[in-house]
Amino acid sequence: METYTLLRAFADSWMLLLLFAVFIAMLIWVFRPGSTAVHKDTADIPFRHDDKPAPVQE
Repeated sequence: METYTLLRAFADSWMLLLLFAVFIAMLIWVFRPGSTAVHKDTADIPFRHDDKPAPVQE
């Protein structure tokens, strides 16, 4: 069996399943219940502190 055929068979089967599992894991990570506040805070970074630096939070 030549190398191309072997790699093609691997990519068509196991690598497809691996990448699909990684995709599903990323979706679960992004849409987990506690991540909403983190995503909102990250999305607002460009719109805050236009004129002065942020105050130090403790």
